[in-house]
This record gives sequence, structure tokens and C-alpha cells, in this order.
Amino acid sequence: MRRRDFITVLGGAATWPLAARAQQGAMPVVGFLHPTSPHTMGNSLRAFHQGLKEAGFVEGVNVALEYRWGDNQVDRLPVLAAELIRRHIAVIATAGSAAFAVKEATATIPIVFIAGENPVRSGLVASLAQPGGNLTGINFFAGELAAKRLELMRQLVPAAARVAVLVNPAYASMTELTLRDVEVAARAMGLQTQVLNANTSSEIDAAFEIIERERPDALFVGPSPFFNSRRVQMVQLAARYAVPATYPTRTEAEAGGLMSYGPSIIGAYREFGSYVGRILNGAKPVDLPVVQSSKFELVINAQTARMLRLAVPPSLLAIANEVIE
Repeated sequence: MRRRDFITVLGGAATWPLAARAQQGAMPVVGFLHPTSPHTMGNSLRAFHQGLKEAGFVEGVNVALEYRWGDNQVDRLPVLAAELIRRHIAVIATAGSAAFAVKEATATIPIVFIAGENPVRSGLVASLAQPGGNLTGINFFAGELAAKRLELMRQLVPAAARVAVLVNPAYASMTELTLRDVEVAARAMGLQTQVLNANTSSEIDAAFEIIERERPDALFVGPSPFFNSRRVQMVQLAARYAVPATYPTRTEAEAGGLMSYGPSIIGAYREFGSYVGRILNGAKPVDLPVVQSSKFELVINAQTARMLRLAVPPSLLAIANEVIE
């Protein structure tokens, strides 16, 4: 082979998509950093893998994944992010507060995030249309639906006058946004609110002891990965103290919670996996706008409503995406 031909072939190889090179040599590696734990992520993780598959990637076949889990300990995330950076990572997939730790750790490795709060407002990206730098991802609006969720709760519990609002102070920006929107909506509805904080299982127990003592008419649970991981505990406590509660995701309603309203988390994680696949196929984060979820779900647990002696109005039944019997 002539030297010129050899240089041409070598230069062309550098432009092959990562997927093609994976078949020729080592697989690309995706670093996966999540602030919660794997046992709480079953359906969402399956949806992520489905999105990857639709983009042409199957774990163990033509892509490898390095998992790191924060186990709801925010202070561990920078250490875990640094661990991934030291590996030969093609792209990092991350979620929620972990995205900030990864952003601080690298300005060169492509990062795809999934976030429940506005990533522009939180400072994660410059804009949705042009995120800039090495980040892009999925925004599923978990923190921006507080007013609508409170309105739906009022329809189910029309006599409510006082609402307890349970938030996680460890997720400061999400909590600030939730409390601001809830307070504005509550004033418009003539509702009084009482804010309760929890960041551990024992603090959740303590918050429900206050609920038992103060007897609010309803409970509004703020969005938090930790709360979602403790959904069985919260649903059981809400049942024990007979307090109607509204939650941000359908997994809480499926676990026995009264009602939930929020984005389709499964759909968002599928898009999340698909976006990671696009990066593996050669796209650059700077060229991919942040995707905004457009599918929202109202789920009502009719069995829990009957236990609480609540009649679900026909207006809610008509718009519910699912009624759990």
C-alpha cells in the first residue's frame, strides 16, 4: 500500500461512528451515575435500555455500562463522578443532582442528563435550544407542575383547608421551586400550607408524626428521588394516619398512594437512553437541544380513595390516564 493511501485509510477510520468501531475493537463504555439506588429504578432502567436499543446499542453486545449509585447521599456524587472520569468513558448518562457533579468533573466528555427541574433555571445548560458545552439531555418538568397537582388534589378533596407540604431540603433548587409554586397556588385557592422537611427515613417518620398531631386535610409530597425511593414507607404512613396525599409520579400511586400527577417517567427514560445512543453514534451534545417531555399522567388509586371514604368526582375520572382498582 502506498504511503498516501495508508494515510487516507487511517484518517477515514477516525471518522467512523463509535458503533462501527465497537464491532471492530473494544466496546464504547457509558458511565451511568444516578443519585438513588438500583432497586428503585427497575422500570426506569429498563426504559433507558430500550431507548439505547432503539438507537442500536445493547449492553454487553456493542456497548458496556459502568454503573455508579449515590444511594441518596448527595455528598458522594462528586467522588463517584471522579471515578467514572478516570475510566475510558465515551459518554456519561446522569440524573438529577448528579448532573451537577458530573458537569463539575469534566468539560470534555459528553454528558447526557435527565432532570426534573428546568435545566436553564438551575444553571445546568445555557438554553434549551442551544445547551452549549458538553451537556444535553431530557427535562421532564417534575418541579414545574405543583400548581396543577394542587388543583387536582383540591378537586378530589374539595373540603380541604389546610395542606401539609413535604419537601426534601437536600434538593435545594427543586424544593425552592416547588414551595414557591405551591404557595402561590395555595393562596389563590384559599388554602393554608404547612411545610415539612425530610431527608432520611427517620425524618419521614417524624414528619408524619407531625401530620398525625396537626391533622392537615391533605398532604402534598414534593418531587425528590429520595422520596420516590421511600414511596412504600410514605404510602403506608399516609394510610395509617388516613391523610389524602398527592405524589409527583405514578409509581407512588401504583404503590398505594391516593393520586399522582406528573410526567411519564418511563417515557422520559426511554428518550434518555435514545439520546445517549445518538451520542454514541457520533452526534455532539452541542448540536442536540434539550428535549422537553410532553406526556403527563394523572393516576388515581380508587381503592385508596374508598379506604379514605373519598368519592372521586366524574370530572377527574374523565381525565385520568389510569384508575387503579
